[in-house]
Amino acid sequence: APAIWDVVADPHHFPRWWPGVVRMEGVHADRFTQVYATKKGRAVRMDFRLLASDPPQGEGPARVSFEQEVLGTPFERVLNQSVTEVALEPEDGATRVTIAQRQKLRGYSRTGGWLLRRATGKRLQEALEELERVTVSETG
Repeated sequence: APAIWDVVADPHHFPRWWPGVVRMEGVHADRFTQVYATKKGRAVRMDFRLLASDPPQGEGPARVSFEQEVLGTPFERVLNQSVTEVALEPEDGATRVTIAQRQKLRGYSRTGGWLLRRATGKRLQEALEELERVTVSETG
């Protein structure tokens, strides 16, 4: 779990495993900015704040969670809230990784919620696959 924890707990590593993130900016202990590139190459910034960071201790679970700051951003038209949690749990000599995202949609956006859930599910699956690739390549 330590190798995986080092990757998921350090925002600097997002471009290595989180789909679409091309770079990080303004990384501090309690906040960070992910920079995505649109299909036309324009940069889109998303600001986040750390909600919790519980590192692995012994055989217990570990988790990190963060919330996208939507107030005063273009995302405010669509989202009330978006919280992501990555949980690591020891299991049979390996580590079970769970990534969950809770999103509360705003207004008319709620009618397309199933589309967002499907896209979110795909992105979370890609993140799990990339996280596995990154950590397996580092540990041999």
